[in-house]
Amino acid sequence: MYAFEFERAADANAAVAAMKADADAKFLAGGQSLLAAMKLRLAAPSKLVDVCRIPGMADIRIENDEVVIGAAARHADVEAHPDVKGRIPALAALAGGIGDRQVRAVGTIGGSLANNDPAACYPAAALGLGATIVTDRRSIPADNFFVGMYETALAPDELVTAIRFPVPDQAAYVKFRNPASHFALVGVMVARTGQTVRVAVTGAADSVFRCQPLEQALAASFTPEAARGVTVDPATLNADLHASAAYRAHLIAVLAARAVERALAPAS
Repeated sequence: MYAFEFERAADANAAVAAMKADADAKFLAGGQSLLAAMKLRLAAPSKLVDVCRIPGMADIRIENDEVVIGAAARHADVEAHPDVKGRIPALAALAGGIGDRQVRAVGTIGGSLANNDPAACYPAAALGLGATIVTDRRSIPADNFFVGMYETALAPDELVTAIRFPVPDQAAYVKFRNPASHFALVGVMVARTGQTVRVAVTGAADSVFRCQPLEQALAASFTPEAARGVTVDPATLNADLHASAAYRAHLIAVLAARAVERALAPAS
């Protein structure tokens, strides 16, 4: 790991000012991706600006019938919070399936979204639930936030401060995980609000995406059978040592059907 400076920001303005003053600086939240890259000498920021101690950045609350989660909230906090479990249990369950206990105790929702790993779970939650990513200067709909592999709409010095999740009528997330990393080989978030159905897929392509054939089928009939009847085109999907593009395409429909089953199941 290269030498670097460390600064603990007192507020969002100070954090952004530190980034503006040094083009090679990086925000530090949970550090689950950045610190690993630094250890491997794949990243060499001149300064790390810690944003996890900013007051309010880890708060979770209900506001205007939305679940608002501070960007520095850790996965374990999201999993256990009564407002998340009560309003969007699918989001709490998703957080509880990220990595292992050590990762969930440190990793943050804002860091995961800003990193936009193509196999991460939170991007599917944000896109599938139609969330809004709030930064120090604007609000970005999830549909406009994820740009490509490890790319988002964020400016280099833009800080994610919170994520606003509308409460769906039904939702569920199911993933087929890599047994070593627990990242999603394929993960599918299905959410229905009124007559609108959103289906977000992670792990299958260069970035999280909405699957329109599944959305159309489930809007017409919100049943597992409708999801199983959809054929997903593998042309733009990833192929690697873990799975072919065709296998991932098959998994998307299978996992979507399981997510619908889970979404429709009576609350326990």
